[in-house]
Amino acid sequence: MPVPAQITNFKCPSCTGPLRYDGESGRVVCDYCGGSFPVQEIEALYHDKIEDAQQAAAAATASAAQQGAAEQDWGWNAVSDDWGAAGADMRAYTCPSCGAELICDSTTVATQCPYCGNPTVVPSQFDGSLKPDYILPFRLDKEAAVKALTEFYRDKKLLPKAFASANQIEKIQGVYVPFWLFSGTAEVDMSFAATRSMTHREGDRIITETDHFQLRRAGNVDFERIPVDGSRRMPDAHMDAIEPFDYSALKPFSPGYLPGFLANKFDVEQDECARRADERAARTAEQVVAATANGGFATCVPTGKSIRLRRGEVRYALLPVWMLSTRWNDQNFLFAMNGQTGRLIGDLPVSKRRYWGYFAGIALPVAGALAALLYFFL
Repeated sequence: MPVPAQITNFKCPSCTGPLRYDGESGRVVCDYCGGSFPVQEIEALYHDKIEDAQQAAAAATASAAQQGAAEQDWGWNAVSDDWGAAGADMRAYTCPSCGAELICDSTTVATQCPYCGNPTVVPSQFDGSLKPDYILPFRLDKEAAVKALTEFYRDKKLLPKAFASANQIEKIQGVYVPFWLFSGTAEVDMSFAATRSMTHREGDRIITETDHFQLRRAGNVDFERIPVDGSRRMPDAHMDAIEPFDYSALKPFSPGYLPGFLANKFDVEQDECARRADERAARTAEQVVAATANGGFATCVPTGKSIRLRRGEVRYALLPVWMLSTRWNDQNFLFAMNGQTGRLIGDLPVSKRRYWGYFAGIALPVAGALAALLYFFL
């Protein structure tokens, strides 16, 4: 009797070729036979297989626990299966299509079999409380990501000339990144010292009158779905910089959107992410309230503030990100692109020659102007 698989392959119902989600059409497609299917149809088709895989994973976990207890009873200590810290988070699965062994880390939700090419989903990673509430499907494909990277190089004055031509893309991968979405309200109470000045002439004199004010601004600022990535492998600065995401396109989670992309579950708990969400909420609320006090005053300086955060609901979502890794002059450069809006961010090298050339181009005229002024007055 065959052992039930703990993972599920997404294969074309017509030709059994690999499936992938196509963001432009919003359907699941097969590049081999040209088949095109609604996401709901693929989800329904694989519903039973996903449930079977979840049950198989639970049974395997229970069996491993029993075996571990038995081995402990019999004193199995001659052979060690300890892979060390690097292997502690690794999981081994058998591909249902070709029988190959797939080695994934403990956060992998969706990947691709490197042998048969079939998109592979690990259903136990979104079972029960691990299941995301939402998924934001990819809208832009790999070609759009490569084009965006090329355009990102343009008009970068300090970029070495050879970088754009010699820089090679080593890896490009569409990833559904786990995000916690925080909603809530910030209660803000701020005070300011403000001034307003008026100038008029009296004979040969110019009179300036300055009025001083004590201002107070208080109110509530509501927040909807502040995103904080829940993956340690993703650089927080990159994930913050590719915002915003258009939440109007959010869908209830369905594994039918996963084929063709990598997906990870969270490995940063929501309590840890909540601190970052609180910081963002407080900072933004302060800016919003402060902006209401600046109008009509020459100066407006904060003198006190009180911000109280009231947390609301927290949702778990998978959001689309293209990750691009390039290499140039033995250095690696990482870029991230919003898979929905196309906003791209990344680190670029700086040409020292161009840097000092631009610096000299600015500094020399300024130095010349100062020298002329000194000569005139001295």
